[in-house]
Amino acid sequence: MNPRLAGLQAYPFERLAALKRGLTPPASFHAIDLSIGEPKHAAAHQVTESIIEHLHGISQYPKTAGLPALREAITRWLAQRFQLPADFIRADTHVLPVNGTREALFSIAQALLDPCASPREQVLMPNPFYQIYEGAAILAGGEPVYLNAGTDGQPDYRAVDEATWQRTRLLYICSPNNPTGAVLAQDTLAYLIDKAQQHDFVIASDECYSEIYLDEANPPVGILQAAASMGHHSLKSCLAFHSLSKRSNMPGARSGFVAGDPQILKDYLLYRTYLGNATPPFIQSGAIAAWQDEAHVCANRAAYREKFTAVLDILGGSLDVSAPEAGFYLWPKVGDGEAFARDLFATKNVTVLPGAYLSRQSQGQNPGKDRVRIALVAPLEECVEAARRIRDFVDSNKG
Repeated sequence: MNPRLAGLQAYPFERLAALKRGLTPPASFHAIDLSIGEPKHAAAHQVTESIIEHLHGISQYPKTAGLPALREAITRWLAQRFQLPADFIRADTHVLPVNGTREALFSIAQALLDPCASPREQVLMPNPFYQIYEGAAILAGGEPVYLNAGTDGQPDYRAVDEATWQRTRLLYICSPNNPTGAVLAQDTLAYLIDKAQQHDFVIASDECYSEIYLDEANPPVGILQAAASMGHHSLKSCLAFHSLSKRSNMPGARSGFVAGDPQILKDYLLYRTYLGNATPPFIQSGAIAAWQDEAHVCANRAAYREKFTAVLDILGGSLDVSAPEAGFYLWPKVGDGEAFARDLFATKNVTVLPGAYLSRQSQGQNPGKDRVRIALVAPLEECVEAARRIRDFVDSNKG
């Protein structure tokens, strides 16, 4: 077996299952699980119908590069959503469909890093973070470097020293961030693009929550948008990762894309061809329908806004919590996050995720230790009921 497997830590939900083991919540409360970021809203009707209509595609091998029509749909969506200039990106060179962002965020590290490099190439990531970044770095032979989030929910990238940038091969950024919901400003993205050019590292911008935001007039900026604004037309070292899982409530379809630097994508396509990572044609057909429609995405955002309003109205006086800029998570301060999650489950049958399971000890602290992540993915009525139980739990333990 690959000896690097021993460096992987248990996945957050394995740790959560161990934390809950042996606990028996009161039978009077039905279970409400707000720990996993799995959307529960229905997928758009036209998307599922397109998938059903094209099921005959199982008789054909899909191409790793994806259907031209899908790449065109993605290119048009990117240009409109991120206000990109005409011909800034091309469907045949700048876009590659992938089987969801998880596998692409993982495999890009395997394609980019030199596992024999000495010293090991550094892979920078926000802390807290999506654990795939860490696992990807370790299995590619890289050295994970954790950049603690500040009070605004994102790392202070301008505080990173030049020696660290010099050893960096890959930088994972997450905007909107999972779990904090914080969005990187355009000038910060431009700063990182400049650093990538200066020190020759690649930016993997995880933007899978970019279409869930509270202010309809203020959508999050993306890495391609920042590159366009600064005239970085080559898109060298810039990769944006997007998914339909959150945007279109299609987590089971495992459909997304990576867009950006055409030279990296050319080599990455070669890598993926050997892996056999090709999206089934019927899923690609559903994805085309999804990327071509914004009405269901607007409705999706409205549903999350309704839940945030209702839940925060209940929790506001009891918990140190506020609405995020984007995403569907709450990230409240609760003291000991692990104890909070354990006792909340034991007494109220509500499951949330300890923040420490999403972060690592770095620079003398674990930035998630005193928090929990609450995913507002359940139906409105369940989110409201969970909020009432959480409020009662918190109020009963005060003083």
